[in-house]
Amino acid sequence: MNAVAVIDELKRRFPNEPEYIQAVEEVLTTIEDVYNENPEFDRYNLIERLCIPDRIFAFRVSWVDDKGKVHNNMGYRVQHNNAIGPYKGGIRFHSSVNLSILKFLAFEQTFKNSLTTLAMGGAKGGSDFSPRGKSDMEVMRFCQAFIQELWRQIGPDTDVPAGDIGVGGREVGYMFGEYKKMAREFTGTFTGKGIEFGGSLIRPEATGYGNVYFLLEMLKTRGLDIEGKRVAISGSGNVATYTAQKLLQLGAKVVSMSDSDGSIYVPDGITSEQLDYIFKLKNIYRGRIREFAEEYGCQYFEGERPWHHVACDIAMPSATQNEIDGDDARALIANGCIAVSEGANMPSTPEAIREFLKAHILYAPGKAANAGGVSVSGLEMAQNSQKLSWSAEEVDRKLKEIMSEIHKQCVKYGTESDGYINYVKGANVAGFMKVARAMMAQGIL
Repeated sequence: MNAVAVIDELKRRFPNEPEYIQAVEEVLTTIEDVYNENPEFDRYNLIERLCIPDRIFAFRVSWVDDKGKVHNNMGYRVQHNNAIGPYKGGIRFHSSVNLSILKFLAFEQTFKNSLTTLAMGGAKGGSDFSPRGKSDMEVMRFCQAFIQELWRQIGPDTDVPAGDIGVGGREVGYMFGEYKKMAREFTGTFTGKGIEFGGSLIRPEATGYGNVYFLLEMLKTRGLDIEGKRVAISGSGNVATYTAQKLLQLGAKVVSMSDSDGSIYVPDGITSEQLDYIFKLKNIYRGRIREFAEEYGCQYFEGERPWHHVACDIAMPSATQNEIDGDDARALIANGCIAVSEGANMPSTPEAIREFLKAHILYAPGKAANAGGVSVSGLEMAQNSQKLSWSAEEVDRKLKEIMSEIHKQCVKYGTESDGYINYVKGANVAGFMKVARAMMAQGIL
């Protein structure tokens, strides 16, 4: 394989999909040597088959608002690869959603799910509908209309969606209810469900907790402890708030959080009481992070992420893709950052990643660090299949084991000759080899 040639051909075929091309390029440039050590991969053109999704569903979603006006949004489901298990991946509702973003997310999900050690393929879906500012009834009507178009393509052994940006427990509940009605079955077709109808304990916390567990493993490689470390977090959704919660439990100082309007900076660290306020603000009142700044009198940076404004030991971007660029990365390093662990999917641009690796700081890509969410989704699938419910302690123990195993795989494939652990290479090679071997064993499909 010539990675540059493959990427150029994909650019030609998919010229208006920059996020997808970015994700593919990041993987292909790190697995090229390993791929070429296995000539049978090239004979069967495995790399192109792995880059291009198995299938894509696109459809119109028509729904009625509270005033009786009809709206139309686009809906999508990208089923990328099911070589190692049923398609698995979240559904995102956000005005920025387009096919390029969902293809990148599904591609990333394939490798992330491979790393978890669980039997899950990769998929992603969503719509350019935004729940922000909508009533519960409007969100319900949209979710029902969305599933009326998608329900035939999903199922417990076919494709198992979950939540993502804009899709929390409320939206999953509405979609699961409509699926149950349309399919006339009660199965584990969605994860992230309510505890009362098949959900798993600590599923909401899993991505944030898992990211912290992965960070702890990275810090151990340099004999470092999390206690007292200043941590800058972006975002204020589930991933960010539960990342912050676990960090506070371990004695770290969380100095920033954000939303799409701006970011806050609390030099002495956000308290547990203040974190509770943020959780209620975002999940109950659907408010904005600037209201926290008004309530507690801290610094607020309108329209900006925190990266240029905070002194921190650790950065944990937990908002959205490409939120840290090269300038942000250089600012973080200059301000004393020694580790970056990604809670979001692809939050760092290629230039930012190069800066992190050049500085030899600890840098964990999202496909490894934020795999805790889909890991507990896989555990939820297992509980649903067995018609069982595990305790929070048991799920948390399994999550820690999975994140530790992901870290071991990254170290195995990513340790360079000078001893530096390139977690990008390690995660990509480990995830790729498992999927590649499964694809080879199953023939040309």
